[in-house]
Amino acid sequence: MKRSIVLLCMLCLLCLSGCSSVESEGETLTEEKEAKIQIGMSFDSFVIERWQRDRDVFVATAKELGAEVNVQNANGSTEEQIAQIEYFIRKKVDVIVIISIDSNGLRSAVKKAKNAGIKVIAYDRMINDADVDLFISFDNEMVGSMMAESLVEAGLEKKKVIMICGPQTDNNVFEVETGFRAVMDREGVEILDEVNCSSWRAELGGEYVYENTKLIAQVDAIMCGNDNVATQVVRALAEKRLAGKLYVTGQDADLEACQRIVEGTQIMTVYKPVEKLAQVAAEYAIKLAKNEPIEVLETMKDGDKQIPYISLEPVVVTRENIDEVVIDSAYHLKEDVYLNVPEEDR
Repeated sequence: MKRSIVLLCMLCLLCLSGCSSVESEGETLTEEKEAKIQIGMSFDSFVIERWQRDRDVFVATAKELGAEVNVQNANGSTEEQIAQIEYFIRKKVDVIVIISIDSNGLRSAVKKAKNAGIKVIAYDRMINDADVDLFISFDNEMVGSMMAESLVEAGLEKKKVIMICGPQTDNNVFEVETGFRAVMDREGVEILDEVNCSSWRAELGGEYVYENTKLIAQVDAIMCGNDNVATQVVRALAEKRLAGKLYVTGQDADLEACQRIVEGTQIMTVYKPVEKLAQVAAEYAIKLAKNEPIEVLETMKDGDKQIPYISLEPVVVTRENIDEVVIDSAYHLKEDVYLNVPEEDR
């Protein structure tokens, strides 16, 4: 009887010990889950092809570094983007990464986030007078200069161009225009007209071509704010049998733009290594979340503040270097780029 009681007591102790171990293990797992860095990421929209690449690389990199990313799509609405930032504030995320729709319209929402102790990164597009913790982008004035230099090198017989740019609410658009105009002024090229596609609505570029045939007949080239706009412009030119007769520029190295370059209906695009941008942004987001020092060599003036700034260099893509820049880097597959080009012309 005594032996049975002793055995029973030992079994109870083992069970209690096991339960304690399981409880302790569960508490540790819960603590680890709670400690995981939380990042909120608000995109302008996914209409522009490259944003999907940025999202995928950023999320994958952040996950590898032990963070969770909550991705939201504002669908081109400033009000929706503000609501998303406020949602992230309520969720008490560690860092908010914003691809802004309106460079001036998010100021108050960003300041709310910072007052709540949340770090904010302006990704690709600056958010003006908001004192963000980091701005990471490409050199956008260089993008504009690259577009202009490509046109000059191609030869502008009439020395006249038209600019169909992105929305004025996007601070990058101003910088691209600045770079483009500087070269045009230097070369004595007249800009006959400049229009802006609100909310990056590319179809407005095509509509402009349809509605301004006489003006377009006077120019050598059309500078398009991005490849999406260039797509609509070239389609409209094709209907008027002008595709390939006017030089068209773009940026982002979208697949359709690369196809047009090898076909001869777009003279160039600007490739931006978005994988590198997204990776670096994710790495710095983790550093900011951990309150680690960020070693940034450049700063940018934002109102009366100087904010940390990481600038990556873009690359011109033409018919001469498209294989090396776009295909060798596996940004697009060769068979996709040359889809509409006969084998002997590749």
